[in-house]
Amino acid sequence: MDRTLLEQLFRRAVATAQPALGISLNLPPKPRGRTIVVGAGKASAQMARAFEQAWDGPLSGIVVTRYGYSEACEQIEIVEAAHPVPDEAGFLAARRIMETVSGLSPDDLVVALISGGGSSLLPAPAPGLTLHDEQVINKTLLASGAPISVMNMIRNQFSTIKGGRLAARCAPARVATLVVSDVPADDPAVVASGPTLPLFGTRELARKYASLYRLELPPNAANLLAGEENLAPTPHDAAFASNTIRTIASAGLSLEAAAAEARRQGVEAVILSDSMEGEARDVAQVHAAMAREIVLRDRPFTKPVVLLSGGETTVTLRGKGRGGRNTEFLLSLASIIDGMAGVSAVAADTDGIDGSEDNAGAFVDGTTATRLRKAGIDPLAALANNDAYSAFEAIGDLLVTGPTGTNVNDFRAILIR
Repeated sequence: MDRTLLEQLFRRAVATAQPALGISLNLPPKPRGRTIVVGAGKASAQMARAFEQAWDGPLSGIVVTRYGYSEACEQIEIVEAAHPVPDEAGFLAARRIMETVSGLSPDDLVVALISGGGSSLLPAPAPGLTLHDEQVINKTLLASGAPISVMNMIRNQFSTIKGGRLAARCAPARVATLVVSDVPADDPAVVASGPTLPLFGTRELARKYASLYRLELPPNAANLLAGEENLAPTPHDAAFASNTIRTIASAGLSLEAAAAEARRQGVEAVILSDSMEGEARDVAQVHAAMAREIVLRDRPFTKPVVLLSGGETTVTLRGKGRGGRNTEFLLSLASIIDGMAGVSAVAADTDGIDGSEDNAGAFVDGTTATRLRKAGIDPLAALANNDAYSAFEAIGDLLVTGPTGTNVNDFRAILIR
């Protein structure tokens, strides 16, 4: 019963983040000239379809999404490419997008449909770099444990499309950016490394963080980072003067919808935060400590209650197992709530894919660690090897939804009876 409720809360959060309603409420004014649609991200195909249905007038364009996430569109071309490590299809799509927005006039409108995952789906290496260099950079960043804002600041240094460079190519046309946010605090410039928005952070700051996280970059990339070539436009650049930005879906809105659903079913809900960051296993320890306090002392909240949180944790790769940040969070949580009655939880990525596996996330409760040991799996050893997917697969506790059509980052719910 508790698992059913937890899954219902997750699905309510996902439903609230579907692009159609947000797009229909945030259509830009029609231009005198052409309307060109471009975009990238895990939700970009669904956004493109919703925009076609809502827009009254001719348009054309191209968006790139992850393999398996395509939607049928009549006027906008949908291209699929690899995520989280870019491939040749994404490289060619990024080149075509830049060509599509070249040579526009002040009477034209570019609608940019941006969602999480766009950083990997728009590989456009800076002069002197190759697609292979960008693939290595992405793999290095994903294994570093750096927060998404830092990863995107560094990615920006090596791109010819990120950090507002796409918007600069659109000038003098007006750019209207519609965002499905998957980043903590919903900073639209961070989503997909901000192809139409200038990113916070200087080259000097990027060098500092690359050193702090001990990134082993390809030689050509390290040389570029050491210089001042390929700098991104600044927020004061004239190319951005007439542009607009609207966030049409976010973690905060989805968590509020899940909280309302929990209360409808008779369980009080508390939203801890929609922008949690940090190492997944460490964030789990904080959540577990709060759950224990509620179980034992009814503080700071009284049972029954469901604790909701969102954001994007990180995983520093130590082993060679399979998994993502949500299953890593849950495996750590399961080890701490081992034997604790009345506690159950779900953690899942709202795009339907946790890391690079086929699951959105998984479920745990106070019996999970015991059931893992009976299946011959040491929970702590699996955690040390970053092998959460294999652990939950072995006991049938994965949550598999397939692509959801949106992406507002991670969803976590801990139910305490």
